Amino acid sequence: MSLGDLNVSRETEERLRTFILLFDKWARTINLVAPSTLQDFGARHIRDSAQIFSLSPQPLTWVDLGSGGGFPGIITAILLHEAGGGWVHLIESNNKKAAFLRQAIGETGARASVHPIRIEASPDVVTDCDAISARALAELPLLLKYASPWMNRNKACRAFFHKGRDYQIEVDKARGEWAFDLIKHQSVVEHDSVVLEITGLSRSGQ
Repeated sequence: MSLGDLNVSRETEERLRTFILLFDKWARTINLVAPSTLQDFGARHIRDSAQIFSLSPQPLTWVDLGSGGGFPGIITAILLHEAGGGWVHLIESNNKKAAFLRQAIGETGARASVHPIRIEASPDVVTDCDAISARALAELPLLLKYASPWMNRNKACRAFFHKGRDYQIEVDKARGEWAFDLIKHQSVVEHDSVVLEITGLSRSGQ
């Protein structure tokens, strides 16, 4: 199986297939992702999530905000299994989705744990991380607010946020509240989408 520019072992491919089968089962009863995105599931969700790991393939400690159906957090955690290190803290306040994530971890061996708490409370529970991810969660200014406790504690921490065609509007809006360094990575799935890599976050004027 090829995930963007990331080739995985047969064992990792089997883990991903196990996850897809489990996702399909659960998605029949709870809304894990928008139904309109299920048709091209592999590209739309698996490859889109896997590109995060390809941007930072080291065995890092991650915080995945609003993990929902497991994107990108569970995919990162499955790929970390092959890397032999690292961990993903999945933050998901919805109890049904958190239950799905726990079962996904159990069946795939993903290197992750689930925290069924609000994002605002999670920096007190998961006190440190190397990287932060979020997909289809909120506009950039709010994402930066969520990420700021970890990025203030660890100046080397990086955040990776999937964004669609209107990402520049969100970046401009965020610049009014925050100072940060930004790298735009072209999406491997959609030509008008990006992954925003954020470092050096601080409040504007500080």
